Parts: sequence; structure tokens; C-alpha cells
Amino acid sequence: MSPRHLLHWRGVLLRRALQIVALLLIIGSASFLMVRSLPGDMAMRVAASRYGYDFVGQAAAGAVSQALQLQRPLWQAWLDWFSDLLRLDLGESLVSGEPVWHEIAHHLGASIDLAVVTLLLAVLIGLPLGIAAAWRPGGLADRFMLLFAVTLRATPAFLLGILLMLLLAVHWGVLPAAHDDQGGTLWLPALTLALGLAAGLARISCSALREALASPACEFARSKGLTDLQVLIRHAFRLAALPVLAYLGVHLVLLVEGTVVVESLFAWPGLGHALVHAVFARDVPVIQGAALSLGLVFILFNLLLDTLMLAIDPRQRKPGASDA
Repeated sequence: MSPRHLLHWRGVLLRRALQIVALLLIIGSASFLMVRSLPGDMAMRVAASRYGYDFVGQAAAGAVSQALQLQRPLWQAWLDWFSDLLRLDLGESLVSGEPVWHEIAHHLGASIDLAVVTLLLAVLIGLPLGIAAAWRPGGLADRFMLLFAVTLRATPAFLLGILLMLLLAVHWGVLPAAHDDQGGTLWLPALTLALGLAAGLARISCSALREALASPACEFARSKGLTDLQVLIRHAFRLAALPVLAYLGVHLVLLVEGTVVVESLFAWPGLGHALVHAVFARDVPVIQGAALSLGLVFILFNLLLDTLMLAIDPRQRKPGASDA
């Protein structure tokens, strides 16, 4: 790599690092301010989460408020959190007293398992359907893909999850709706998230492949005597990979948002499920830790996609092509 290219990429990486720090600071501060601005007695909610609603009174709430210093001014509490964050210390849970890092690590592992299985299922469902629809425009696969995409993209994740639970767990009994020792609980929430993602993936891959097959590069490949199948495999797939990867990167935020709803619906012990319980309990450190983790995962996934797109398209490696 030439010195010019090395300096260029150093600048790009430095800007990305500054963006990550700024975004995480904004996410953590917004979570802190939103939770502190919620109506109700925060000390009472924390005490109820610790001891149960039937055993909580004003004395218990007052003791919790004094022990956790909940009466501090808002600016002082935020400065204390920021100073801890500079030391990479997310604090302790207000409910369990455990370090937030320990709780986040446990829940983050479950969320990553769910996200990986969801992406694999979405690719296995959406890509073959999109390829089949692009290969025979106006055919049976094309019409089925359009119906599949429109129906699933218009169905909310929680409604789709309930329908799958009733069909696969209650009526057919092929998948468990609750926890089991074999880990089968993962498949229902993953399928719920994957179907919506696969619907959009099928449409974007179909459109991208059609444009690639009609491109001058593929027309030139046919003029050299390559068959349509050879053109598809050798040239069209690579040309269509860029918009498909871009779609996955943009729609990861939808997957993360849907995970919060679906994890709560299926009681999957991921970050989304933990985040909902932390909000009800007013557990500010856990809320901030979960929000920071979700934001960091989103940023790192997009960086990985940028790297893959650079590997696929050499034109983006030129200085000035990746400044965004």
C-alpha cells in the first residue's frame, strides 16, 4: 500500500473511531435523561423490583433512595456516570447489585445467537427466492416472491410471532414456545425475525440480479459465448452483491428494533428482553449498558459490511470513495 493510501485509510479509521465515541456518548446520555424524566417514584420502582411489590413501603423506598444516592442533582449523576464510562466501568445494577458488564455479557451472547441464526435463515430463504424470481421474470417464482414480500413486510413482528407460535408450537407441536433443554426455543423468535428480513431480501436481490443481468458487462459476457447460467454465476452474482450487502447493513437497525419486541414475546434472555425489564425497574445502569451495547453492535456490523463491500468492489478502495 502506498503512503498516500495509508494516510487516507488512517484518516478514515480515525473519523470512524471518533464517530463511534460520539454516538455511544449520545446514546448513553439520552438513555440516562429519558429514564430520569419518566413519571413516578424511581426509588419505589427500584425497591419493588428488589423486594417485590407486596413488601415495599415508603421506608424501603427511602432506604433504597439513600443507599443509591438517587436524590443527587441530575447533572452530578450524569458526571459520575461519564467519569465511570471513561474508565470503562458501566456501574452496577440498581436491582441485583451485579456489575453491569456481567449482565450485559450474558444477555449479549443470547442476542448474538439470535441475530446470527436470524441472518442465516433470512439468507437461506430470501436469496434463493430472489434468484429464482430474477431468473424467470413473470414466472411462478416471481409472482410468489411478490406475494411473499408484500405480505410479510406488512405484518408486524409481534403479530407474526404470535401466529407462528400458535401454528408451530400449539397446533403442530414441532417447536417449543417456552424454554427447553435442547435450545429449541431459539428457532421461533429467529424465524419470526428472519421471515420479515427475507421478504425484503428477496425483493432487493431479485431487482439487483435483473439489473446485473441487463448490464453491459453481462451482455458482453454473452457475446463471448457464455451461457446465461455462466453469466449469472461468474458476473451477475458479484454485481448484485453490493446492493444486497447495503440492504442488510441499512436494515440491521430494523432487526435490532424487532429483537426487543420478539425477545420479550418469546422470553428470550437477550439484550432486548433485559432492556424491557430494566426500563420497568428503572435500572438506569443496565438500560445505559444495553443501549450502548446495541449501538456498538450496530456500528461494528456496518464496519464489517463496509469491509466486505471494499473487498467486492475495487473501485471503492480509491481515496475519496470511502470518506463517508
